[in-house]
Amino acid sequence: MTFETIGRHSARAGRTAARVGGQALVRGLRRLADGATPDVPVPPPARPLDLPDRGTTHVLDLPGPTPDAPVLLLMHGIATTGSLTWFSVLDELSRRYRVVTFDQRWHGRGILSETFTLDDCADDAVAVLDALGIDRAIVVGYSMGGASAQVLWHRHPDRVAGLVLCSTSARWQGHLGERVFFLMLRMANEGLLSVAADKVQTHASALPPLGEEAAADADLRAWCMAELRSTSLWSLPVVMAELGKFDATAWIGDVAVPTGVLVTARDRAIPTERQRQLAARIPHAIVRYSPGGHASLVFDLPRWKPVFLELVDSVVEQVVEDAVTR
Repeated sequence: MTFETIGRHSARAGRTAARVGGQALVRGLRRLADGATPDVPVPPPARPLDLPDRGTTHVLDLPGPTPDAPVLLLMHGIATTGSLTWFSVLDELSRRYRVVTFDQRWHGRGILSETFTLDDCADDAVAVLDALGIDRAIVVGYSMGGASAQVLWHRHPDRVAGLVLCSTSARWQGHLGERVFFLMLRMANEGLLSVAADKVQTHASALPPLGEEAAADADLRAWCMAELRSTSLWSLPVVMAELGKFDATAWIGDVAVPTGVLVTARDRAIPTERQRQLAARIPHAIVRYSPGGHASLVFDLPRWKPVFLELVDSVVEQVVEDAVTR
């Protein structure tokens, strides 16, 4: 294979990685700024939460209908925040469940650190559960959050009651061009990591404080744009390089909790076939399909949301049944 051929594959992988790096979701959010917004409320502001020996993140904790409601822990996608990824379904989910989401490190108002790893993201999530007094949760992940959710189960299986994995896969790199691209990205980051960490910290330090009152009467489009700008673009190459190393194929078949996989059928960011392969690797996974693309949770909401909510309900029902039969 010639260098020219490798170069073409690498360029193709770069375009794909850019889409994975939040471009599809960002485009969808910007379309909201230019057009109609979903008929959903602006989420209440997240609150700072100190995690011992780890740092401070910002957490949104919606109590649900009853004190003993099942807990959903929502893990967000790259280049966004917990509230921004999930704002379109928070209202419905919180009517049935206690819902917790937080900004992962290097995103929004998440933990500031010298490095970014998915292992740290998983351990951060457990620290959030500890700080909130939550023993086990059904972990729901979208895109990068799906990778974080898988790592969370792998590192802390006793804290995961179930999984819902949306628009994600068991590995990020596949063909030669992707392997070359992610290798080049990792090599570039070796010299830029400290610079990126400083830039991310400077950006986060300049963010305005969040209000303490709910923003139910705020403009949703303005809120989306403000939330989107809370993540520094300097985080993206580092986070994408870490995703390029992610590969759960050796152990994802060991998952032994109720699991649902939501496949987006026209996904150009996470190839649909890889999403299907993820579902096939997990024993007894519940599989559902949404007809749109990677950012369906933003701009294909009428078709995506009912499928997602039904899948969450199905996984929770299995979790409850398993708890009763133990």
